[in-house]
Amino acid sequence: MKVAIAGFGIEGQSSLEYFSALGHEVVVLDEKPDLVLPNKVKSVLGSQAFRNLSSYDLIVRSAGLPPNKLTEFNDNIDHLITTQLNEFLKVCPSQKIIGVTGTKGKGTTATLIAKMLAASNCQVVLGGNIGVAMLSLLSSISPETFVVLELSSFQLSDLKVSSPKTAVCLMVVPEHLDWHGSLSNYIAAKTNLFAYQPKDSLAIFYPKSEFSRQIAAASQGQKIPFFEPPGAEVKNNQIVIDDKTICSVSDLKLIGEHSWQNICAAVTAVWQHVQDVQAAHQVLTSFSGLKHRLEFVREVDHVKYYNDSFASQLKASEAAILAIKQPKVLIIGGFDRMLELESFCQLVKREATSIRKLMLIGASAERLAKALAKVGYTDFYMGNHLKTMADIVNQAKALAKANDAVVLSPGFPSFDMFKNFEDRGNQFKDCVKAL
Repeated sequence: MKVAIAGFGIEGQSSLEYFSALGHEVVVLDEKPDLVLPNKVKSVLGSQAFRNLSSYDLIVRSAGLPPNKLTEFNDNIDHLITTQLNEFLKVCPSQKIIGVTGTKGKGTTATLIAKMLAASNCQVVLGGNIGVAMLSLLSSISPETFVVLELSSFQLSDLKVSSPKTAVCLMVVPEHLDWHGSLSNYIAAKTNLFAYQPKDSLAIFYPKSEFSRQIAAASQGQKIPFFEPPGAEVKNNQIVIDDKTICSVSDLKLIGEHSWQNICAAVTAVWQHVQDVQAAHQVLTSFSGLKHRLEFVREVDHVKYYNDSFASQLKASEAAILAIKQPKVLIIGGFDRMLELESFCQLVKREATSIRKLMLIGASAERLAKALAKVGYTDFYMGNHLKTMADIVNQAKALAKANDAVVLSPGFPSFDMFKNFEDRGNQFKDCVKAL
């Protein structure tokens, strides 16, 4: 069989290895003309990479590549296109698959689920959008292995084989509309995680989110809300499920009340398989979070510095404002996808006493400044003239006072100034460590 690997990032490299091992003729397609490939790997690179695709027997779309990139110049090829996720669900030897989606918190929730299962002495692997290609996990999976997958809307957009037996949907708000083309397409992609679930499946959802309820409703399985019974909830400042107390919220290592949603989602998912209070308590009182998610960097001159570079959407920045209680210099801005700003600006106005200064950086700075001024908030610093992270950090240091926090929680994608959110966060950490 002649197999095309469309896109050659983490997933594409894994797909090349997987389909080559099966003995297929594999060709890598990528629009980057200078892409470096392993020796003897066939390729079509550059602007013509995605033309004449009907000559292949199978086309494996990498997650970040929009499906319309493949169909734009090729008619009647939908039946040829698959993805890592479709192939993985088809061949995975375990049925104990837990898929997690939502707008923010997917990686944290999936990690908590995997850690709690591991603490209960279960065999478990973690992969998906968290940075581990699914097909590369196959050699570590037996029929008894729990498989926890963080799944983005990009990965789910053309899911068409099956859905995991346990599916979790966190809070959903509009995001990636430029990629999906519309809010309805974004919601439809998330819905695919539940759409193919059989009746003996579990659909776990956040009931306070209209979109989360709508998405989970597509499942034929049992619907279980979290943050309220019968799922895990916060009751009298305790994480509780099934009348069992897991721990006090004061003992949690994750910062912020927004984290309680992710924690309750994870506990609810795990509880359907393993009821181990001690294991859950151990994980929740020791896990402090993933990199670039409200990550404490260091304290300098009585000022604490936090890296929240993963916050590429303003809802995540709102969570950071509420999570860090002390006065803060908040670094906001980046590539502007032209999403609405008013709800963020209103929250900034309400929380103004906890904000020392908003530093506005990047391409979004001017539009955000106008939106803030419109709601009557003008205590911001225009930093769109700052072109390096070192300049940004030094200016934030100058604005901060003793016992403040400096928080990089941009609320916008990084592409105007940095390669990606990791690059942005790593540069911030390096500059803070150099102070």
